[in-house]
Amino acid sequence: MQDSTVYISGLGVVSALGTGVETTLCAFAEGAAQAGPVTLFETSLTQPVFAAPWPPSARPSRRTFDLCMVAAREALDQAGLPRERIGARTGVCLGTTVACQLNDLAFYTAYKDRAAEPAMDAVDRYLNGNLAEAVARTIGAAGPALTVVNACSSGADAIGTALNWIRQGLCDQVLAGGADELNRIPLCGFHSLGIMSDNVCRPFDRDRRGLNLGEGAGVLLLESARSIQARGASLPKLKAAGYGAAGDAHHLTAPRPDGAGLEEAIRIALRDADRAPEAMAFVNAHGTATPDNDRVEGGVLGRVFGDATPILSTKGYTGHTLGAAGGIEAVFTALALREGWIPASAGFENRDPDIPVAPVTQRTPIAGQTALSTSLAFGGNNAALVIAIDAP
Repeated sequence: MQDSTVYISGLGVVSALGTGVETTLCAFAEGAAQAGPVTLFETSLTQPVFAAPWPPSARPSRRTFDLCMVAAREALDQAGLPRERIGARTGVCLGTTVACQLNDLAFYTAYKDRAAEPAMDAVDRYLNGNLAEAVARTIGAAGPALTVVNACSSGADAIGTALNWIRQGLCDQVLAGGADELNRIPLCGFHSLGIMSDNVCRPFDRDRRGLNLGEGAGVLLLESARSIQARGASLPKLKAAGYGAAGDAHHLTAPRPDGAGLEEAIRIALRDADRAPEAMAFVNAHGTATPDNDRVEGGVLGRVFGDATPILSTKGYTGHTLGAAGGIEAVFTALALREGWIPASAGFENRDPDIPVAPVTQRTPIAGQTALSTSLAFGGNNAALVIAIDAP
């Protein structure tokens, strides 16, 4: 009988914590959180952001792609996937919000000012900037290539889609995750919503005042057992075990107050992974540090898991990376399972009496082989991923 398990062969990440898996782990161990003013472009806004330690690209409109390729190459190298095995059965599924849509500011500005820049130039840049197709062309993947744009659940939804591609036999391997850059349009947009903090964000804290934007990429190489064995490699211990998604249809930007969509997404993911809530070693929560998100999400986590399961938010280390968040946090979740500990939830100090759970305040050993990562998004999108690891 064919093994339907979907393995995680490689991990790659870049964020404000640094470039690469090992740098990221060191930053978590040291409790490092690097936020500062915007330096990638001019703006009058002064709220802190979490920029990746990656120099400005010679092609500003391709920064998301460049960040994504850093993580993708690390995942491929870690997996040891030979280039000759990348082809028609290799897929690419990536989430984003900025790439190929919001980063063509030169055209938008010219159009607004009624300048004469040809519209077809912008259309060509838009089409050529499709993140998944651009990565697929670069690595030589000729399988399905899909860019998921579901706001801040995009990265998690991309991984869930890739998981199903492999289960259904469409692909042998899929590069999956998310990437996004710091960009003027989302910066101004979130500021106009009044949900950006003037200080470093404080997820789930009683005194939280909003989010900080960040940037980066998190990519997993998902692979079937048959593919791994065919190239003579050992089966990895890490697995993508389950995925769930559900919509609220409540409000364009606000979560449904009772969190019903998020709870449904979590329970679907747990059923998909055939795991009970008490089997979770920890929950890597979305935890944006906005008043509504943390109250709603905290209420759901309390209902599903009680207060015995450790939770944390890593956005106090990376900021909110939008479409990249689900990918980056899936990598973080896998790393925590592999290493056997989770870092302190940066920024949390005071428990909110309206939230039934509280994140960990120090580096915490974990016991168990399964963990959950959640993603909430505008438009009522909710996604949850279950990551597992074989017992040592």
